[in-house]
Amino acid sequence: MTTTADQTATLVGVTPLPALLRQWAGRLGDEPALTFVDHAVDPGGVATTLTWAELDARVDEIASCLQPRCAMGDRVAILVEQSADYVAAFLAVIRAGLVAVPLYPPGLPRFDERLTAVLADCAPAMLLTTSARVADVERFGARCGLDGVPAVPVDALPESPRRLSDVTHDVAYLQYTSGSTRTPAGVVLTHANVFANACQAVEAFDATHERSVCVSWLPLFHDMGLMLGTAAALVAGMRVVLLDPAAFLARPVRWLQALSANPGAITAAPSFAYAYAAARTTPAERTLLRLDGVDVLIDGSEPVAPANVERFHETFAECGLRREAHRPCYGLAEATVLVTASPAGSAPLERAFDAESLAAGAGAPPDPGRRTNTLVASGMPVGQRVRIVDPVSARPVRDREVGEVWVSGPNVAAGYWRQPELSAQVFGAALPGDPGPWLRTGDLGLLADGQLFVTGRLKDLIIVDGRNHYPQDIEHTVEHGHPAVRRHATAAFAITGADRELLVVLAERAKDADPALDREVTTAVRSAVSAEHGLAVHDLVLLGVGEVPRTTSGKISRSACHTWYVAREAVS
Repeated sequence: MTTTADQTATLVGVTPLPALLRQWAGRLGDEPALTFVDHAVDPGGVATTLTWAELDARVDEIASCLQPRCAMGDRVAILVEQSADYVAAFLAVIRAGLVAVPLYPPGLPRFDERLTAVLADCAPAMLLTTSARVADVERFGARCGLDGVPAVPVDALPESPRRLSDVTHDVAYLQYTSGSTRTPAGVVLTHANVFANACQAVEAFDATHERSVCVSWLPLFHDMGLMLGTAAALVAGMRVVLLDPAAFLARPVRWLQALSANPGAITAAPSFAYAYAAARTTPAERTLLRLDGVDVLIDGSEPVAPANVERFHETFAECGLRREAHRPCYGLAEATVLVTASPAGSAPLERAFDAESLAAGAGAPPDPGRRTNTLVASGMPVGQRVRIVDPVSARPVRDREVGEVWVSGPNVAAGYWRQPELSAQVFGAALPGDPGPWLRTGDLGLLADGQLFVTGRLKDLIIVDGRNHYPQDIEHTVEHGHPAVRRHATAAFAITGADRELLVVLAERAKDADPALDREVTTAVRSAVSAEHGLAVHDLVLLGVGEVPRTTSGKISRSACHTWYVAREAVS
């Protein structure tokens, strides 16, 4: 069905990101463009700022060293820690006519295996890193079979005063999926895709050079971190303040302090981060925060957890935080990132649905005494089209019926790197009377009140005895089944038994929880899941803090949890 907010963008002209930087450098010169606040060298944070002219010159310096050493269209992997150097390296690769592959340095716990797979897939001609990491990157590259591929430190290049003319390849960069649902695949993003989505984001969040400041701790190798902290900022001429993700995790008040210090802030975080920030700040810290100047809090989880939204705003209301600033959104790397955004000027829209009806595929209102499922709307399409489609018949469904979310627009990529068959399946869908092409997102949702409500992942559905169960509903029950279960650190999934699907849950113990309570916890969780969902928990595995597998963006990866569990059982 077509929503009342359905839009089709017409992209007139495409300006590559390095060319946008050149334009702003010519216009703004000595005005600040990018600030990185380093909490690793000093817990209080040391800020380093580049002006627009300095950033442009830095990009020229790196690009002029890359261009003679690579051929047009070569892939260049960026293995740089979060910093101003990362932004400069990314833009320099594109300015040199090469294809950027935004990644991260080796050595991150659990993520080296994914990094190995990505490097093998993209076959880079060069590895960009920093002088502090170059030896580690060289060794890692050799272990990945990249012997002869140079590791080049972007912070120790010979001076090159040459001013480059932008030489752009059709492809801007490969955005590798986080791996939450499948083996990482490289989404091929053209300059047209990136420029379209950056313009869509700027319009959706009303970002301007005069008023807006991007404040972000999201990793720059992540789709939203890169879009907000680089692409959208370059379209709007928006100043950027970057923090390291580790600095946020260690002390989330640092993020809030940066928001407080930068009126007009636009920021983004997954749903769990809002609850985490509320839980990890003290009353004394909150007395020093002024959050009335925060313009936009993008919440990019799917689905958005209403309890997390409520907790965040209850906690920081005393700091002047406006509930309307919270902007739930929906997106994915295959659409560059942003697809829908909640409307400006209104608080997040919540709707309660009958839980059993929702699992059966219909968003019926709840009846008294029946279990409900409250969802937060992810907003309306921004410069693109969204349909809810029956994933079997490939026909649109009616409003308030659950189906797969399909997307069409100039921001949607053409496919995955060197995977033509998968690309055709995912990016080449058609509707009756509308060939699109349409992107099959693999996400389930419904349209109600003119907005998109995401209900879950098609592949994550747990089907036991013919009944559908959303894993996030079971996870919520588990997390509230006993205080020793850590919040936002559970994964529910199904495994194949002898004659039926079986429910398995991985859950982290709360910090300082005594493992001696595991039997009590298991009994309480089994009872809660049985009472709430009519399901038997085949196995509950309790793990330590940080041990449940996650994606590189910090989300629980149910597919990785399933793989880990099956492998564990095979050797036990």
